[in-house]
Amino acid sequence: MSRVWIVKRKHLLMVVVVLGLLASGWLYLSQGSILPTQADAPSERTIHMVTGEFKSTTTDGKTIEAYRWDPGTILVKQGEHIRLSIYGVNGESHPFIIEGLNISGEVKKGKETVVDFIADKEGIYRIICLTHADIAHGGPMIGYIVVD
Repeated sequence: MSRVWIVKRKHLLMVVVVLGLLASGWLYLSQGSILPTQADAPSERTIHMVTGEFKSTTTDGKTIEAYRWDPGTILVKQGEHIRLSIYGVNGESHPFIIEGLNISGEVKKGKETVVDFIADKEGIYRIICLTHADIAHGGPMIGYIVVD
């Protein structure tokens, strides 16, 4: 005696839906253990800065100005490879040093200056413009690189 199975379309559809729900549940529960196809390779991060200027006139007609790095503070992680791109917008020349990182350079108006470094040690490092080092010379033009 042979048996004949009759599969209706609604039963087939119900099996497909149940299998889909089971597969979705399995993927949701195992999402933490699924490995990415490519390992996250350490990469460099580019940070853009510009030179800026504030200018004003006092009540007695004297022009005053102050130069600055913008942004004034940069946050980076320890061990991160940083590419610092500084574009000269205001001021003809800004020779600078970055204390503690043994970096120096010069930013000129209309030009981009790029310096690369690896933030090895935690701390706060000052980027100081040597032209605008104090209030008498339109400064102090000091920015901060905070390595955490």
